[in-house]
Amino acid sequence: MTTTTLAVLVPLLPFLGAAAGLLLGRTAPGFVRPLAVLPTLTALVLAVLVAVRQDGGRAVDAATELTPTGSVPVELALHIDGFAALVAVLVGLVATCVQIYSTGYLRDDPRYPSYAALVSLFTSAMLLVVYSGDLMVLLVGWEVMGICSYFLVGHYWETPEARAASLKAFLVTKLGDVPFLIGLFALATDAGSFRVTKVLGAVASGGLDHPTPIALLLLAGVAGKSAQFPLHTWLPDAMAGPTPVSALIHAATMVAAGVYFVARLLPLFEASRAAMVVLAVMAAVTMIGSALAALAQDDIKRVLAYSTIGQLGYMTGALAVGDRGAAVFHLLSHGAFKALLFLAAGAIIHAAGTNSLAAMSRMRNLRARVPDAYWTMTVALLALAAIPPFSGFFSKESVLRAAEHVLTGHTEHAPGAAGWTVLVAGLVTALLTAAYATRLWLLAFRGRGAEAPDHGRQPVPMTAVLWVLAVPSLAFGGLTFRLLPDWFDGADLTPTPTTSVLGTGVALAGGLVTYAAWRHTTALAPRVPMGAVAAHPEGDAAQVEAEAITSHTPAYGDVASAPDPADPGRLLLGPLHRHAAGGFHLDAAYTALFVRPVRGAASLVRFLDREVVDAYVRGAGVLPRWLGTAVRHAQTGNVQTYVSALLAGTVVLAVAVVLVATGA
Repeated sequence: MTTTTLAVLVPLLPFLGAAAGLLLGRTAPGFVRPLAVLPTLTALVLAVLVAVRQDGGRAVDAATELTPTGSVPVELALHIDGFAALVAVLVGLVATCVQIYSTGYLRDDPRYPSYAALVSLFTSAMLLVVYSGDLMVLLVGWEVMGICSYFLVGHYWETPEARAASLKAFLVTKLGDVPFLIGLFALATDAGSFRVTKVLGAVASGGLDHPTPIALLLLAGVAGKSAQFPLHTWLPDAMAGPTPVSALIHAATMVAAGVYFVARLLPLFEASRAAMVVLAVMAAVTMIGSALAALAQDDIKRVLAYSTIGQLGYMTGALAVGDRGAAVFHLLSHGAFKALLFLAAGAIIHAAGTNSLAAMSRMRNLRARVPDAYWTMTVALLALAAIPPFSGFFSKESVLRAAEHVLTGHTEHAPGAAGWTVLVAGLVTALLTAAYATRLWLLAFRGRGAEAPDHGRQPVPMTAVLWVLAVPSLAFGGLTFRLLPDWFDGADLTPTPTTSVLGTGVALAGGLVTYAAWRHTTALAPRVPMGAVAAHPEGDAAQVEAEAITSHTPAYGDVASAPDPADPGRLLLGPLHRHAAGGFHLDAAYTALFVRPVRGAASLVRFLDREVVDAYVRGAGVLPRWLGTAVRHAQTGNVQTYVSALLAGTVVLAVAVVLVATGA
């Protein structure tokens, strides 16, 4: 079987699994789980085979015209280079783990068949984005992911929080997709093709007339899809969806699509120095702002959501300094350890049994209760904090090294301002990342909140997946820079002393300061008494999470409702804590700047339609209605009245004729 055929099957198999799952979900429920897992697992195996055959060498290209357009053709094309091959393996791995994990996590959910089918369709769409060599076909996968995320985030649609979150995610990403679509059409018009290879050829030959506006339009879509400032506000609210959805959407698929798109078309953005500076500023604001917000969150999933936004900022920062190898390296590393963090959080949600969506301030004694989640999440948090030798250290160090290379003149693909911006923001974010990772670990596993009832051990599929993802979180970074440099444009991924020492030093400082703050607050805080927790009805993890979304009231009485005062985030942030906890009030600002004016304009239009336009319409019918009323009174239905009127009319006519004749 040829490499092209294998590549076609990779996105096709999850799509067929989704279609079969939707058709057989009600009539043959026994086939739902195999149809969810097996096609995705097979796609992963085929993606690995494609990667082995591609081997980081010459890109695999194949195309056939999809439909004649009369102008710029749309082609069903493949373009698989080293980046695409590795990203497809990551997507297949995370999607397979999520499907297996979900068989235990949502085992009693009545809507599991539709959920599993949507996850498969989502996976197929992302794989289409990764392998597509035509920008219009890529756009199809891009938009299918958007609609799938709408349904998956709103899985618990009975709750207003889930409905609002799904609608917000859809609208905010669509806000970026409109200029993105315009930018794609403008790019195809300048390049004369939607093919990725032809577009890059046009860029290399200087054939683009408007690189800056095109790049800025495309960046708007990237900001929405990859949750970058200022279109990042949808991602924390999307935590209303099931936890496996968060692992899928917010680790390796949808949010990575924007970064991957820029990496694939990086020469286009490098053709505009203004676009590179904008990308660098966007990355810097996103990194620092999201890290501060993560340090102030109480909900464990919102911490991870803001963490995702910040790590995506690292990737866009690497792209802003012209190093797509570093960006994709961190994308791959982050995809593994962030998926692990979300899935481990799902185990914690069940173990904590809290109706506050796993509020860390209400956790206690979870280390002994969920040992699998404890050890694997510890590995993932060390990778997130970029502590050597975990994978996050190597990938994050590659981003810092790329920024340093701009400053030392090793590359001319980006302006010096972009290098300084990314390097300084990256080091500050490394400090804050280690701080909120340490805080999460301390509050989740050494917290002093009220102890929830023990719901027993997690299902085997859930715990097995955690250990599978722990392997790349630990070993991927070290193996990559030694064994896979050819897959990253031949770039040397070996850590350099300067950025390694700086990055590790600030990370260790952030962790140690947070631990000291926690010890200080713990010494001053009263301990919550044991046995103060009311019983909570048992249920599977998905049921607990659904209840958490439904109810914002404490689950365990007044004692449990009080947050653990031993929160180092409050001490470290001081007066900034309140603003950071609310996401720096961006939602309120957007409400004042956009939502209220739109609602006001809608109210004005409704008033004009009802009171002005409808008034003219109603007025046009008044005269006919009056005439109809007058005629209706004459129609009495009495025969004598009709005969009398006829005779009277005849007499009147006779008199009129006589008068006319006499006058004549």
